[in-house]
Amino acid sequence: MRVTSLLALGCYAAVARAQDDGEGVASSVSSAAAEASSSAGSVVKSVTSSAVSKPTFTPTTLKAPFLEQFTDDWDSRWQASHAKKENTEEEWAYVGTWNVEEPSVLRGLHGDKGLVLKDKAAHHAISAKFHTAITNKDNTLVVQYEVKLQGGLECGGAYMKLLQDNKALHAEEFSNASPYIIMFGPDKCGSTNKVHFIFRHKNPKTGEYEEKHLKSPPAARITKTTSLYTLIVRPDQTFEIKIDGGSVKNGSLLEDFSPAVNPEKEIDDPKDEKPDSWVEEARIADPDAKKPSDWDEDAPFEIVDEDAEKPADWLENEPTMIPDPEAEKPEDWDDEEDGDWIPPMVQNSKCDDVSGCGPWEKPMKRNPEFKGKWTAELIDNPAYKGVWAPAKIANPDYFEDKAPGNFEAMGAIGFELWTMQNDILFDNIYIGHSEADADALKQETFDLKLPVEKQEEEATKPKVDESKKDPKSPMDLNFMDDPLFYAKEKTQLFFEIAKRDPMEAVRFVPEVAAGLAIGALTLLLVVGGLLGGGGAAAAAKAPSKEEMKGKAQQAQDQAAKVKDQVADAVASGTETVREEVNKRSTRSGGQ
Repeated sequence: MRVTSLLALGCYAAVARAQDDGEGVASSVSSAAAEASSSAGSVVKSVTSSAVSKPTFTPTTLKAPFLEQFTDDWDSRWQASHAKKENTEEEWAYVGTWNVEEPSVLRGLHGDKGLVLKDKAAHHAISAKFHTAITNKDNTLVVQYEVKLQGGLECGGAYMKLLQDNKALHAEEFSNASPYIIMFGPDKCGSTNKVHFIFRHKNPKTGEYEEKHLKSPPAARITKTTSLYTLIVRPDQTFEIKIDGGSVKNGSLLEDFSPAVNPEKEIDDPKDEKPDSWVEEARIADPDAKKPSDWDEDAPFEIVDEDAEKPADWLENEPTMIPDPEAEKPEDWDDEEDGDWIPPMVQNSKCDDVSGCGPWEKPMKRNPEFKGKWTAELIDNPAYKGVWAPAKIANPDYFEDKAPGNFEAMGAIGFELWTMQNDILFDNIYIGHSEADADALKQETFDLKLPVEKQEEEATKPKVDESKKDPKSPMDLNFMDDPLFYAKEKTQLFFEIAKRDPMEAVRFVPEVAAGLAIGALTLLLVVGGLLGGGGAAAAAKAPSKEEMKGKAQQAQDQAAKVKDQVADAVASGTETVREEVNKRSTRSGGQ
């Protein structure tokens, strides 16, 4: 059924694209989505703006090495990147757009603007350089920012990068190849949901950098209200992660990251080999043990119970299964096509209240003489030397960095993201050394807006209709639940991604790509058959212009007919499948 539906979907899309000269499908999807999004946003704004009274945003007077609230002069600090993404199989540019605007969903403060990622399924990159490189040697580092997932988050990231301060940072556009020192923030796709904390550590012996990943990161908070993410790295080499001001993870840079910052002092000697005479078997069979003379290894596990007697109510002449007396031959049963109809078999009701039906046989019982195969008992091995392990030697690559939290200088902040959701908003970024100032900024901003957002969320929450299921993400849909809705949603998702990156669309929604390919091939075969269907006769005489026009019109009419037939087939596909399954079940039961 799935292949059939994909074929139908592919034919329909291919025909539509052929008749509309390649226009319509993608643009219609885009227009409809944009119109729906705009309408929904307008409704939300009009309702929520009047639902709850809101305070007005006031810029902070706090100072920090970097503090961003996206006031009117924000574009003098931030620069969007249009560089090519590097070190990937395909090349693509950062085409995603950014804007600074007030939230469109659950607005907490009047006049409070943030940096908003605007495009679905697109690669985005933007960065802001620091006036002075930030270092935290023997000092606390605090990184804090707000994330507002206005459209939720199904698959994508909302993390930041603190970029390494070097010459390239000031000479080249920001991209995935720009070296960073710290990566921090939420990331979710499918079942993966975590708050990244990764730092790049320089090996003092080789000069090479290696990423150190937090072993057990906390889960990100996926909600349309604002979330506040805070990272604190202290001079004692401990760290703390907070979400909305509450501590969710504490640990040590030296113990809670993988791979570990410092390698082992000693390693196994690669030249050491286990001696041939080394015995690792701790227990062996007793060599002096002998099998008892009365031990019968061939005795069966079970034997017939000769003392058993047939129950008095056993119905030996009644079969356990009989033809269903209530079954009727289906009206659409064709004896020539389907064979002779046989009613399905059911349990004989006469056997329900007795011990059993059919021929009676004596049951089996456990053989008291069964002992199985004889084996000697195990005893301690007198030659046992223990589990062999190679000798330890000093690790030639060993080093000890007691303060990996003294990060290299950081010269910029950047967001380099790909996500399936748009309208992700970032705001109130603090990068500095004062936990108190970061908390003060939280009180001035986050603590004011969050209660308002939650009140709005509650006030505008639609009444839940228990008879209807919550809408699913296209990635969570099941084909058999609703084939038509599945095809519609998956197709819309495919064209939305394909507008930005066709290869990404093929990888992300392969079932639609396969359907389109099959459909296009089928259409070509149909049209080709109509135009070239003259065989040897066509080869003998070339068609005239009038005949060519006639063939072309015939092909166009046939294409329109195929389109209508496919649309009807998709629309009625579910009912057809149900009828076919029922019919086949009846036939299988009869056979």
